[in-house]
Amino acid sequence: MVSSPPVAARPPYAGFACRPDLSRGRLLPEPESALRTAFQRDRDRVIHSTAFRRLKHKTQVFIYHEGDHYRTRLTHSIEVAQIARTLARSLAVDEDLAEVVALAHDLGHTPFGHTGEDALDEVMAPFGGFDHNAQTLRILTRLEQRYAAFDGLNLTWETLEGVVKHNGPLVGEGATRRRPLPAAIQDYAAQQDLWLDTWPGLEAQLAALADDIAYNSHDIDDGLRAGLFGIEDLRDVPLVGPVVAAVEARHPGLALSRFIGETMRRMIDAMVSDLLAATVARLRTSRADTADDVRRAGAASAIFSPSMHESMQGLRTFLHARMYRHERVNRVRVQARAVVQELFQTFMNRPDRLPAEWHMRVTAGNDLKTARLVADYIAGMTDKFAFEEHGRLCG
Repeated sequence: MVSSPPVAARPPYAGFACRPDLSRGRLLPEPESALRTAFQRDRDRVIHSTAFRRLKHKTQVFIYHEGDHYRTRLTHSIEVAQIARTLARSLAVDEDLAEVVALAHDLGHTPFGHTGEDALDEVMAPFGGFDHNAQTLRILTRLEQRYAAFDGLNLTWETLEGVVKHNGPLVGEGATRRRPLPAAIQDYAAQQDLWLDTWPGLEAQLAALADDIAYNSHDIDDGLRAGLFGIEDLRDVPLVGPVVAAVEARHPGLALSRFIGETMRRMIDAMVSDLLAATVARLRTSRADTADDVRRAGAASAIFSPSMHESMQGLRTFLHARMYRHERVNRVRVQARAVVQELFQTFMNRPDRLPAEWHMRVTAGNDLKTARLVADYIAGMTDKFAFEEHGRLCG
């Protein structure tokens, strides 16, 4: 009889890494895999989820029909995961945990990006509001229906902790969140304590900053390709301006597509190198010896240098003015907001217009539960499906 091979050997972990063999486990205990670590299994479950596939047709900035080469939530998530793995490997922490947090961090987003989220939050205000991070937790713990033994994906404590608070503590004196804690997070925390008053492990912190690196670079890429601004507009922009100058000096007359690629490559390298240097210095100062030391540090352990942070803020200011609030983008925002809100009102007034498998879960006379059910249904839509449903139901 051939025995199962062992899980592939891991490189030595730093003391402050979250180790899969020391995981706090899953809400519902499962036998361990002979071939994959606990965090690898989490990553694989996210990749195979329905919510992950839907990201293919969910807006990052541009609606699905505006072009095949612009980022979607799916391609963005893959880019974030690649950067997060590089960061994790460089710091000798768990790459798989950093990757699964990166891949899962946008699962709860509505169609039409932040415009859709704002619209759904507005109509859900009487029913507790809508928060994409809380929606991600609902997907991972309740809404995915793939396994016979449980709802959700039954991920490890470390993955759920990282997804829920990758931007920092949610409660307590150090809370980075200014709004009340969503009911979905409160309800789950009553079942499994995710230490909502602490920072997450370093892997989740790296995934959060990988998100910043990815969108700062690819939004410049998409904006140039869409013609929302030109190379000449970037010369005085923090972070990207010096990179543009360096590329022009090294490669004069470069074709636009190659120019964009070379600029993005150098921007990502600059941000990654800065983050690693600043994080190593922070970890030495804090003397974190364990993953829980990182959680209880009282401040982020993964950071950019002050100068890089300032440059990235300047770049974001430019992108808000020249891309996110561009007339072309704003025209679609108005349409997208109307689609989401009119769909919500239609389903609230006529729950029987929901698909049969959703309508059967409506609780008659309970507007709160009905509203949350409707929000779950709309949040799961792709841009394309939302437009089609709106056309069918609202004309």
